[in-house]
Amino acid sequence: MRNAECQRECRDANDLALQFRSPHSTLRIRVIGIMSITVVLHEPQDLVNIAHVVRALKNFGLRDLRLVSPREYDSYRVEGIAHQTQDVLARVARFDRMEEALLDCVHVVGFTARGRTAKRNLQRPRDAAREILTRAEAGPVALLFGREDKGLPNEALDRCHRVVTIPTSPAYPSLNLAHAVVLMLYELALARGDDDRPFKTPRREGPPATVDDLERLFADAEAALRVIEFFKTRQVEGVMRTVREVIHRTPLDEREAKLLRAMAIEVVKYGERLARSRLHVDR
Repeated sequence: MRNAECQRECRDANDLALQFRSPHSTLRIRVIGIMSITVVLHEPQDLVNIAHVVRALKNFGLRDLRLVSPREYDSYRVEGIAHQTQDVLARVARFDRMEEALLDCVHVVGFTARGRTAKRNLQRPRDAAREILTRAEAGPVALLFGREDKGLPNEALDRCHRVVTIPTSPAYPSLNLAHAVVLMLYELALARGDDDRPFKTPRREGPPATVDDLERLFADAEAALRVIEFFKTRQVEGVMRTVREVIHRTPLDEREAKLLRAMAIEVVKYGERLARSRLHVDR
């Protein structure tokens, strides 16, 4: 019953995708990427890894996870590790056989760290990501990952249209299962344009500091350096010229310039209080 529901939801996702007029629009790619890409874990051994994969799916806006003969699975415990992922957990599908988990997929990408003698259609993650998004326009695409200790058997790789190897050190090539999933989901996010999203704007966007603001800052900074006897044998002009270059290299806004001025002024005031205190003690 759960398998039939999963396949029906995939068909619904494809029907929704057809509503977009532009076949190569960013919105179309993002929606299809979310709805048509599923992660398949073949015989996962560690519940913690499953939880981390669930969290990764939530992080990158995907929602479908299929588990083939997991050694253990408890959605309550997974949610205790991957918080606020109830929507992803509600869609987790379990299968007894890998063939059943891949039955409705139009493109299967397997992941392995080991070199194989059999000839495979090999790819790196970045190239695979672009093709995965394209294939996802036609139907469900499976990202197939093997068990933690053995990876994918040859019988599983035989069912893959592409085999991806994530470049790692030859001396220690095997990645943690959840880490491998995260790396591939990150590449998919880049391929679908998530990297173009603007950063969140600051809460307080101040106007740029004026020349007058900066000159006041430089004067107060020099006074503070004199109070702490920073110059000593150093040339004042040379030090302050360097200070100017550093500040000019990082344009300040009005609020930032005032903050630095306040710090310098406080140093001067502290020096004055300290001097008065010493004078009183000497008496």
